[in-house]
Amino acid sequence: MIFLNQIIQGVLLGGYYALIACGLSFMYSVMRIINLAHGSLAILAAYALFVLADRYDVSPFLGLVVVIPAMALVGAGLQRAVLERSARGGLLVPVLSTFGLSIVIDNLLFQQFGADTRSLAPYIGDLSYDSWSLTDDIAIGKLAALTMATAIVLLGGIQLFLNHTQLGRMIRATAEDPDTVGLVGVNARRVNALAAAIAMATVAISGAFLAMRATFDPYSGALQLIFAFEAAVIGGAGSLWGTLAGGIVLGVAQSVGASISPQGFFIAGHATFLLALFLRVYFGDFGPRLRSWARRAA
Repeated sequence: MIFLNQIIQGVLLGGYYALIACGLSFMYSVMRIINLAHGSLAILAAYALFVLADRYDVSPFLGLVVVIPAMALVGAGLQRAVLERSARGGLLVPVLSTFGLSIVIDNLLFQQFGADTRSLAPYIGDLSYDSWSLTDDIAIGKLAALTMATAIVLLGGIQLFLNHTQLGRMIRATAEDPDTVGLVGVNARRVNALAAAIAMATVAISGAFLAMRATFDPYSGALQLIFAFEAAVIGGAGSLWGTLAGGIVLGVAQSVGASISPQGFFIAGHATFLLALFLRVYFGDFGPRLRSWARRAA
């Protein structure tokens, strides 16, 4: 029963990892850019929500009404000012540009807020610690369940948007061939700016849940980037539902590892990531093969 509880908690933790990896995976799938400032931008959103809650007594959930559009504008500006220009220099230049941007964001936050850790938990009441007891040994945290539900809705919503709307199809077409879409009247620059805005909107949501479930400081972004990157790679970079699966696998591995040893939380997660990376390098992506086998079986 205790082992089952570790699995359940790991699955719920995976919902958070999928949530924070959503924007990273989406940006890679659309623009083939690995945004190393992803974690720092999530922390920026967390601080914005903290300022609204601490100084103006605005609920973090209500604060998202302001922070999500603001981060979307940041994403569009980031695409026009940094990513679009740096992409002309090859694959490595955008990576270095976003790495430099992350350093700038981290240090600006440190200069403004200092090294003290903050949290949004005091501003969401009982939600931060309340849970549903299933048995004497198993309890499901309400915030963890809300995080998982949000991840599923967000990933599913983006997938539906990409598959069933004209704008979504334009984004997918631009991702496949940004030069050819211009022949049919699609403005690739605007589409990429919109895609970056969507990615940053998801970053705002993940930053909110990070701040509600744990503490954060100006330099917390690097660790969140690692978790997001691992979840995205395990599930298949660029696959939204794969990101959810990758987050769950990573969360379960860390939860089981923590039950074995105090250091097992990070060791098990990193080992799972390296194993998934090894399998993908030597055997390729299993997603298309599994779908092919499923069609044959049907």
